[in-house]
Amino acid sequence: MSVPLPSPEELRAARDGLVDDVVAPGLSVLFCGINPSLMSAVTGHHFARPGNRFWPVLRLSGFTPRQLAPAEQHLLLAHGLGITNVVARATARADEVDAAEFREGGRLLRAKVARLRPHWLAVVGITAYRTAFAEPKAVIGPQERTIGGTGIWVLPNPSGLNAHWSARSMAEEYGRLRAAALAEPGRREP
Repeated sequence: MSVPLPSPEELRAARDGLVDDVVAPGLSVLFCGINPSLMSAVTGHHFARPGNRFWPVLRLSGFTPRQLAPAEQHLLLAHGLGITNVVARATARADEVDAAEFREGGRLLRAKVARLRPHWLAVVGITAYRTAFAEPKAVIGPQERTIGGTGIWVLPNPSGLNAHWSARSMAEEYGRLRAAALAEPGRREP
């Protein structure tokens, strides 16, 4: 069953809207997007824009047993997973967020992670991570920096606009994080 796409008026009205986090204390992995799309603000679901590969990549990497739809985002919690964003407000494009807003988003994100204490923070977007965390030379993969006991892993941005990464190559990188998360004492398969 296909979901009707929002009208141009609905999308315009969603500018600067917010999408609730899907979080709980002690998650295995807290995925962190750049900021919500207008589609996400309209639907209230993370990574809702058609063409975004987040949900297929979660399945391909083994984080979820089947491909979830954005409307099923609440099911992530049962797998020890959650979603938040560096910047909370919705925009049509990520390049509408300036460096100062990313830095402030990084400050707020660090406080959120310190409060929720996930095992891993997975930032899905290298440029957003570099700016928000003042790490201009960071590369995809695990980072040396931590937030308390939370490790940080930078993943490729699943946007359909990120042509440098195929869904398969993204799934391999997400799978490396999954293997690291499963290697922790007390962790089990989703």
